[in-house]
Amino acid sequence: MADSPEDVTDSNLMEEQRATKARYPPVNWKYEYLDHTADVQLHAWEDTLEEAFEQCAMVNFGYMTDGTVESLHTIEVETQDDLQSLLFHFLDEWLYKFSADEYFIPREVKVLNINQRNFRIWSVGWEEEFSLSKHPQGTEVKAITYSAMQVYNKEKPEVFVIIDI
Repeated sequence: MADSPEDVTDSNLMEEQRATKARYPPVNWKYEYLDHTADVQLHAWEDTLEEAFEQCAMVNFGYMTDGTVESLHTIEVETQDDLQSLLFHFLDEWLYKFSADEYFIPREVKVLNINQRNFRIWSVGWEEEFSLSKHPQGTEVKAITYSAMQVYNKEKPEVFVIIDI
């Protein structure tokens, strides 16, 4: 029996997504959860600011679940303020994608570019629909906060974000 047009399209899409993911190196996890009175503080670091933002996005969703994902989605964010505002809106946009888009959860995020002059960020994430049968349930992140948010853009960039759980 021949594949239906939908099966061929799905197969082509999956192959294209795998090829896109293969262009990016695997991610080494460089983050930690820090105690905070009522919420959780995320601390992420890396060799570049782009990679530190990636780590922060992954630690945010790692708090909700573990798992691997396949589907590709892009996020572009622009602000007029500063790097803290850019980080806030970047994480908030990914969190919104989880909440508003039928619980699609990104587990791996790649920041393609941060324009520090115009405070603009381009990223891609591999995601899939959150399912309790497949993903261990952690604690849902309700919101990203500006409280004690810090972005250190130095030799080894670091970011600190408190999330509301």
